[in-house]
Amino acid sequence: MARATGETEGTGTPSPSRRRRTRALAASTALTALTALAALAVQATALTAAPASAGTLPQGHDVSSHQRAVDWAAARARGASFVYVKATEATGYRNPYFARQYGGALRAGLLRGAYHFARPDLSSGAAQAAFFVRHGGAWRPDGRTLPPALDLEDNPYDRRQGPYDRRQGCYGLSGARTVAWIRAFSDEVLRLTGRRPVLYTTAHWWDTCTGGSRAFGADHALWIARHGSGPGTLPAGWSTWTFWQYGTGGGLPGDRNLFNGSPARLRAFARGPGESRVHGHHDDRLSSSSVHPGYLPSTRQ
Repeated sequence: MARATGETEGTGTPSPSRRRRTRALAASTALTALTALAALAVQATALTAAPASAGTLPQGHDVSSHQRAVDWAAARARGASFVYVKATEATGYRNPYFARQYGGALRAGLLRGAYHFARPDLSSGAAQAAFFVRHGGAWRPDGRTLPPALDLEDNPYDRRQGPYDRRQGCYGLSGARTVAWIRAFSDEVLRLTGRRPVLYTTAHWWDTCTGGSRAFGADHALWIARHGSGPGTLPAGWSTWTFWQYGTGGGLPGDRNLFNGSPARLRAFARGPGESRVHGHHDDRLSSSSVHPGYLPSTRQ
């Protein structure tokens, strides 16, 4: 091993000049570290504080097995009025904490819904939708259950390094096959529950992996994921958002979200269309005065 520059030959003891340089280097390093910590603190504040544009919009969050035991009473005390809980992934994974999380949120007085993490590379959209609904994704018009949601994002199991690989990030599917997979999932959820799923995604994933499809904006609520001060450009097909995942922390477990409407409209969104039915399903065709503009439910009953 090479000897450090500035050490006294044969003794291993730093020379006076080495000690001066070491003290100067230590001071410089400390200053750099403090600057970096300050920058991280500013960044964390930006991510955990509600955006200035939030105003009085209902606050919520989303959790998964990573959060395990959640203090729901504390979450509500910190301003949460709704939560989405991960239920399933593909057709083989169930969140082992789902029942406790889902039930705990209800007992604390939060509106709650379930979401499914899409794995279009493993099985069909219809098969994954059926698995999801059987294991937590069901919806009922009780005013306390949010419609089921589908999580569409980059493939987290693609561990390749280097430039973004569209085929891997999109699970190896073409745009047309991705659109067909989402439609099959949505149709099966609608058949089983009477509600179209909320679609969670980023503008980048959607426009890259569906080829900028505009086929879902007319009958699916959008849950846009973009951490920062604004939701940014929306995916193709949508002119407004229903939920916005904008950051993490701030006293709420998991990711923080906003609902694009008043508390009354959030409750209306959960209740759905009431008891009227079309072709055996709940009629989701509500007027714009009944729900906020981001709620664009099914017209394909």
